[in-house]
Amino acid sequence: MVNSTGKILLSKDHNLIELTGTDRPGLLSEVCAVLTDLRCNVVNAEIWAHNARAAAVIHITDQSTGAAIEDPRKLSLIKKLLYNVLKDHGDFRTPIVSISAPVEIHTGRRLHQMMFAARDFERPDSEIDGSVRPDVTVLDCPGRDYTVVTATSIDRPKLLFDTVCTLTDMQYLVFHGAVVTDSKKAYQEYYIRHVDGFPTSSEAERQRVIECIQAAIERRASEGLQLELFTDDHFGLLSYITRILRENGLWAKSAEISTRNGKAKHNYIVTDVSGNPVDPKTIFLIHQQMGQTVLQVKGNLSVPPKFPQETSRSFLFRGLFRCPSFQNFGLS
Repeated sequence: MVNSTGKILLSKDHNLIELTGTDRPGLLSEVCAVLTDLRCNVVNAEIWAHNARAAAVIHITDQSTGAAIEDPRKLSLIKKLLYNVLKDHGDFRTPIVSISAPVEIHTGRRLHQMMFAARDFERPDSEIDGSVRPDVTVLDCPGRDYTVVTATSIDRPKLLFDTVCTLTDMQYLVFHGAVVTDSKKAYQEYYIRHVDGFPTSSEAERQRVIECIQAAIERRASEGLQLELFTDDHFGLLSYITRILRENGLWAKSAEISTRNGKAKHNYIVTDVSGNPVDPKTIFLIHQQMGQTVLQVKGNLSVPPKFPQETSRSFLFRGLFRCPSFQNFGLS
């Protein structure tokens, strides 16, 4: 269940699994296969992938009892096998797997923290793909002990939340801000200081803020085709669906799974294994394989969404006032 603040309220009858590792095609399917083989039922899950990193928050029960798993040997085996799935021998970064009793968390906020800790904002020159990214600037404010951060990107739900979460996780305080949106774009501006009371002090720090804000905007806005599935819930359903996606050459870039009253709702954003748009014929084949499952496709089957390329790198308040809608807020 989710309350009005977005926090997931969990029964003590669940286990909470958190995973962080290197993303690759088929990873989600392999994780789900391990849980199914160990008779773990997935109640809710949310998975993000960005810049070759993946993070997941998964709530499970024991299939045989319908309650939380209490056997320490089984919990240890689950953790070991999931670690083996996540381990990439070609990557120096160590995967993280934790299993705990359920706590009240905001899943989106937790995923931001996990991806930030995994340093998904780092993009070595060899991994830069040339795609257009959100336009972010970080400037000193003359005569004031603030740093001004501005960002423009495609507008979407939860954009403000994602940006402010990341600034908070980076130990910055937002004292003033402005958000402007039109039919497609969003402009954000923040006056920030570090928690020690000082503005950014170096070019390296300013560059890090830029990279982290870009990552925060991109994490939830994965490029690809959105698939929604509605069907009767049953044990092994998630493993079955993710296996079909993998066998048809689709790469799940994000996923959100929920179950309630015997029904399951799955949301995926997918590309092909090379990160390219999905072939419409593939969706037709998947629909045939899933039978009575209700499958809805959202978005264009041939053109993935892109961030707009901006010519100006500074917006500030005087530029924002010219946009059609405006919200101003003060934070401390």
